[in-house]
This record gives sequence, C-alpha cells and structure tokens, in this order.
Amino acid sequence: MDTSIVGVGVGITDRFRTVVEEKAVRVEHLAPRAQSLDVKVTHRAYHNGRMEDSTVELTLTGKGPLVRAEAVDGDKFAALDIAVDKLAEQLRRAKDKRIDARKHPRGATFDKETGSIEGVDVEPASVDLLRAVATGEVPILTGVVDDDDYTPVVIRTKKFDAEWMTVEDAVDRMELVGHDFFLFIDARTDHPSVVYRRKGWDYGVISLTAAAPPLEQLAS
Repeated sequence: MDTSIVGVGVGITDRFRTVVEEKAVRVEHLAPRAQSLDVKVTHRAYHNGRMEDSTVELTLTGKGPLVRAEAVDGDKFAALDIAVDKLAEQLRRAKDKRIDARKHPRGATFDKETGSIEGVDVEPASVDLLRAVATGEVPILTGVVDDDDYTPVVIRTKKFDAEWMTVEDAVDRMELVGHDFFLFIDARTDHPSVVYRRKGWDYGVISLTAAAPPLEQLAS
C-alpha cells in the first residue's frame, strides 16, 4: 500500500513520516486490498494566533468506495492517533456489516404508494427537524472580524457528482467516510435525499419531493 503525506501550513518531519508508516501497517492489516493511504495535515491559527490546532485527514483508496477519517488536536501526533482509531473502527464496522449481510441478506422494499421502506432500520425525519433545517442559521467567517463578532465556526464547501444508490448503500457509504450524513440520489425514486445518523444504530432519511433527471438522460 502506497502512503503519501501532505502538509498545509506545517512542515512534515521525518519523525512524523516514520509514525505514519507504522500506523499504515495497522491500516493495511485491516484493509489488505487497499491501494493507497493519503494523509493531509493542516495547521490552523485562529484569531491572531491565540488558538492553534492540527487537523489530520486520512483517505484510504482501493477497490470499492473511499474510506475517510478526520481528527483535530493541538498536537498533530495526537490527531493522527485519533484519526487512525476512527479509520480502524470504520473498517471493522464495514467488515461486520458484510459478514452480517451474508448471514442475513437484505430484503428491503419500497412502496411507492405509501412511501414506506421495509427491511431497513431507517426512520423518516421529524417535522421539527425539517423545520430546523429550513430555518436554521449558522454564522460564517468572512474576512477579518472584530472580537465581538468572532466565532470559531468555519463552513467548508464541497461539491460532488450525483450518485444513484439505495438507502441501504447510502448508509454504508456514510459509515465508511465517518460522517453523520450522506447525500445521494435515491435509485428507487430519483429523489435527491440525505441519510443521517440518529441515536445508537438508528438512521433517518430526508428526501426532496422534486425528482432528479434520470441517469440515462444525464448520460445522453
């Protein structure tokens, strides 16, 4: 398995590279078919240097979907340890799900008339949650701000190509990337949807009523 390390705002020392290579052995043991492990270390100083932290992002690529994990700590070595633990846990859970799927094949069905999903442990979003999503406001940092207006909240914007998949596959992908939600196009309805994590092993799903263009139309 190939390993690459990139530093943003921080230098990568030989000691850190050595520790990464040692951690990579553990990851490769859990994912023997993995082809590469990308490590990105980002150092940030907030508000005139009063706060500093290091973010370590791990991306594991190979046959199948990407697996990602991220951790933040004042020390980049500690952040690396946390990120590797998260990645290892995601790989173990994915393996357990594959074993369970072989023993208990999924038989999820979708009723277009009622909109109900059977055979998968997913609950629709509540009215209160939908209202909170529609009306919620999150402050965004834009340029230099005064002390009274300072907030540590930073919003990162990412764009991805639309992917058609089932709700069950979306839940699996969410687990692999270590997020609390996952955006996708429901293959059964062509509706833009998002699955999200609830308490324990429960999940919710939110779908827009407007359907996305069929995949065949986009390919033409």
